[in-house]
Amino acid sequence: MSLTTPPRPLDVVSLFPELAGTTRTATRLHPRPGEPTVHDSSVGGPLLWPADEPWPTCSDDHDVHRLTTLEDVRTLRRILAEAWARPRPPRTNLLTPDEQAIVDRINAGHDADLLPSGPLPLIPLAQLYARDVPDLPCPGDTDMLQVLWCPFDELLELSSAVHLRWRQSGDVKEVLSDPPEPAYVGLADYVPAPCVLHPEQVLEYPPIHELDEDVAQRVIARERELIFSDDTEQPRYRGALSGPPGWKVGGWPAPWSFRDPAGPDELRCRCGAPVEALLTIDSSEWDGESGSWRPLEDIDTSEDCPTMVTVGRGYTLQIYHCLLEAGHPPFTALQ
Repeated sequence: MSLTTPPRPLDVVSLFPELAGTTRTATRLHPRPGEPTVHDSSVGGPLLWPADEPWPTCSDDHDVHRLTTLEDVRTLRRILAEAWARPRPPRTNLLTPDEQAIVDRINAGHDADLLPSGPLPLIPLAQLYARDVPDLPCPGDTDMLQVLWCPFDELLELSSAVHLRWRQSGDVKEVLSDPPEPAYVGLADYVPAPCVLHPEQVLEYPPIHELDEDVAQRVIARERELIFSDDTEQPRYRGALSGPPGWKVGGWPAPWSFRDPAGPDELRCRCGAPVEALLTIDSSEWDGESGSWRPLEDIDTSEDCPTMVTVGRGYTLQIYHCLLEAGHPPFTALQ
């Protein structure tokens, strides 16, 4: 199944002629629940990982106020999915008494003192094949990107909590069949549900913080005018006319939502080289502001977070990569 982004509701250049020629292509990933294999592009799916290659781990300290396990996360999601799918009479509890007991136990969390210590294996976040994702900037002779992360709040602040691995898929002769998993995780919100991808390349205009100052001020003035006029019919630049919401590769970076945009001195690799937006991890595929980007095939669905990943309080995690050396650790920013 292919997914299709509707045409933009208004021609941006007709409003702001200075934006002619500023578009970039981005690949919307359109994740949907499924059963991906190691040979598929996916979110939360298995990785084509060589059997003889060490699995990346995290040795950072973590907040351990309330822990869960991957098995508990999967069990909870399965119970809730089955409960919502079955018919039940009005005023009947969603869960059976046995299910409720399991859910209560899972929600209570685990005592950190009873769990193993030591480095935690990272968990697969995404696997992207260049054949599927035209905006994937594969270096050298590589043809895929694998992204892993540590499912704790620290991933919002530490680039070391996100790991990028570029590789040539044809070089993997024996695949690791039983990859290690962390003994515990900090939040279920950072455990992606297995999703197959339906990549779609789109054109997008720069977010407001990337515009020249005079154009940015004109865009902001129009946004404010629409807000104060209570005009809900006119599309707004941020939500409908610039960049799409949801998971994507390449294109312009996500807009900054709760802090001032990072300056060029901050947006640097550890080596000092500039970085560029690589992967955008969003907490929803659309929301009230960006509903015009909802694929035509999803008009009748309310499922806007198929990955079950919520970043922070519903923000976006932007992963940047070094333009000088692909092997350098990524720069990450909560936007």
